Amino acid sequence: MTIRVLLADDQAIVRTGMAMILAAEDDIEVVAQAADGVEAVQQTESHRPDVVLMDIRMPRLNGIEALRHLHRPGTAHTPAVVMVTTFDDDEYVHQALHHGACGFLLKDAGPRLLAEAVRSAASGEALISPSITVRLLRQFARPAAAAAPAPPSPLSRRETEVAVLVSRGHTNTEVAAALHISAGTVKTHLTNIQAKLGLRNRVEIAAWAWESGLAR
Repeated sequence: MTIRVLLADDQAIVRTGMAMILAAEDDIEVVAQAADGVEAVQQTESHRPDVVLMDIRMPRLNGIEALRHLHRPGTAHTPAVVMVTTFDDDEYVHQALHHGACGFLLKDAGPRLLAEAVRSAASGEALISPSITVRLLRQFARPAAAAAPAPPSPLSRRETEVAVLVSRGHTNTEVAAALHISAGTVKTHLTNIQAKLGLRNRVEIAAWAWESGLAR
């Protein structure tokens, strides 16, 4: 199955570079490009991509607002959105997570990581770069002395183990290997965790693990 991708970035050279890299992949097709958030929303509605690589800082409508629009209730088509970020974009991380972003990618990511980000997002395994995402998610960790006691977790012991490993940037395959279970069982646990906690994706699971103190 071919993964349909939309590239949204106000820098033409960045879009061109990403498009060239992804064009070399047999299972990925760039179906549209956008130079700002308004165009990203319009192109998404027209082309219905599986994955949107969305720059955070864009004119007319920034990536956060475009993300909110794409994930608003009642939307006919909701793609997986990976935010394209730089290390000085931390102020936007909380907003992006709360509005349904499923991962983060550095603008200077190499070809392998770019393709991996697209495939991971398409499969729901979008926590794709521990060096980026775990660092950002640490912001959710409450200082032990100041934090109020967390409410009792509704998760089972095994679900808690899965959530903690996800919060540290592990893929489903790595979680399965660490816990000596199948990747299919990991997916089942993730589905159960999302249902119990009212979360939308694995990045929100990771954020919850940091917020609750489990990830520490």
